[in-house]
Amino acid sequence: MTGFVTWMIGENPWECLKLLINGAFGYGEGIGYTLFYTTSFIFAGLAVATAFHAGLFNIGGEGQAYLAGLGVTLVMLGFDHTLPSYVLIPLAVLAAMGFGAAWAYIPAYLQAKRGSHIVVTTIMFNFIAYSLMLYLISHQLIEAGSQNPTTRLFGQVGWIPQMHELIPGMPSSPLNLCFVFALLAAGLFYLIVWHSRWGFTLRTVGTNDHAARYAGISVSAAIIVAMCMSGALSGLSSVNDLLGSSHRMNVLFTNGVGFVGIAVALMGRNHPVGIVLSALLFGALTQGGSDLSFEKPLITREMILFIQGLIILFCGALENLFEPFIASLFKRKDK
Repeated sequence: MTGFVTWMIGENPWECLKLLINGAFGYGEGIGYTLFYTTSFIFAGLAVATAFHAGLFNIGGEGQAYLAGLGVTLVMLGFDHTLPSYVLIPLAVLAAMGFGAAWAYIPAYLQAKRGSHIVVTTIMFNFIAYSLMLYLISHQLIEAGSQNPTTRLFGQVGWIPQMHELIPGMPSSPLNLCFVFALLAAGLFYLIVWHSRWGFTLRTVGTNDHAARYAGISVSAAIIVAMCMSGALSGLSSVNDLLGSSHRMNVLFTNGVGFVGIAVALMGRNHPVGIVLSALLFGALTQGGSDLSFEKPLITREMILFIQGLIILFCGALENLFEPFIASLFKRKDK
């Protein structure tokens, strides 16, 4: 389908596919950018999956990442000239998780205690977060003498090391140690959700909240904890950009990562392995799409988003279309 659309606008689908793959994996810098985007998508996907396992649809990851960025920024602007790196960076990471969790707590409380639908409240909180951050950056945190809505550059003491600085000969790119932390977070997610008491509680509430109440589980507490954990993971996606790449905050720094996380979690079936692979796919589409749009002006950013939508449609929404036929091939025929 994407090839047909590409052909309809006057481009060669096969040539565009080769350019996209080469842009994502064909050279060292491109791979670095692909994995950089993948890092943020892993955190965002894990955030959405955490809420899903509790039966919640958290689409407020974008707003939670915004507020997490505020936490990182406040720590950096306040202490990047006084604290050493080994104290400053962990403090900023904790601030990101704390601010993200706090922003997710309010919709969680409204869902658990007041019955407000989590989808409605998290959508609203995305807009509130954007408006709040636009005001703060434009009027309170803006760099002195600047006309652009951005903060000053953070001190280098608060920069997370990039991979090309740690690995000799590696091409320069914004890929940083957050990628390693994202993979560790995926592994920890698996252990907690499937091999811990709290993970069992989480999945029980998500499967049947009435049965959970009958078993003595506090459903409201599980909802609040799951959403706070989801918000904290969303917050970590802001760390990848603010401390690992841009080293300053602007109003568009999240770049839609919270919404991509929804697609990543859905395609990854809320399992960490699937989320990592799905995040890699969307990271490749983001980086490869940038190179493709540079080489082929007719392939705009909107076209790349359209391609992502088609992938979600055919891999996700239509998953049950062929399932009966495929399942029948593996059924043992009774004799």
